[in-house]
Parts: sequence; C-alpha cells; structure tokens
Amino acid sequence: MKTGEIKNNIGGLEAVILRPRITEKASDKTGENVYIFEVAPKASKTQIKEAVKSIYKVDALKINICKIQSKKIFSRGRKGIKSGGKKAIVYLKKEDKIETI
Repeated sequence: MKTGEIKNNIGGLEAVILRPRITEKASDKTGENVYIFEVAPKASKTQIKEAVKSIYKVDALKINICKIQSKKIFSRGRKGIKSGGKKAIVYLKKEDKIETI
C-alpha cells in the first residue's frame, strides 16, 4: 500500500459512522426521515452512503456533510476545549426507517 492510500483508508465501513447524533434537533428531524450521524473526519459522501447501506440496510437519497467547530469551555473551575468533528445529515425515502435507540 502506498502512503497516499494509507492516509485515505479509514478502515472498514463500520469505522466511517461513529455514532448517531442524539440531540433535540436531530430527534425532531427523524419524523421527516432525516438522520444525523457523527462520522470519521476523513469520510466522504460515498463512503457514508455505503456504510449506511451496509449497516442499516437502507438507501440514502441525499447526504450533506457539516463540520462541528471545536469550542472553548469552562467547567468546574477549569478551562478546556470541547473537540469538534464532522457530522453527516442523511435523507431517506418515506418508506425507510432507522432504529437508533
């Protein structure tokens, strides 16, 4: 494997989707068949689409990707940084559903 291939290889499809993003806004979107996942920082739209298809057995119509900014926090008298990341917004057909919980 060349060095360029090693950098782009992020593991199997299970390593692409880290976890579902469970927030109030994300849970409201599930009624519209829109699901939000935290994904690997180097994941592309095609890798995310393949991972959703293999893990959840549904086809994604559209995928949007957003970066999550890191934030400075102050908790319990200490300063810190809340790490950022990357999230994917996955749109499904009306018939398809994903059980996240």
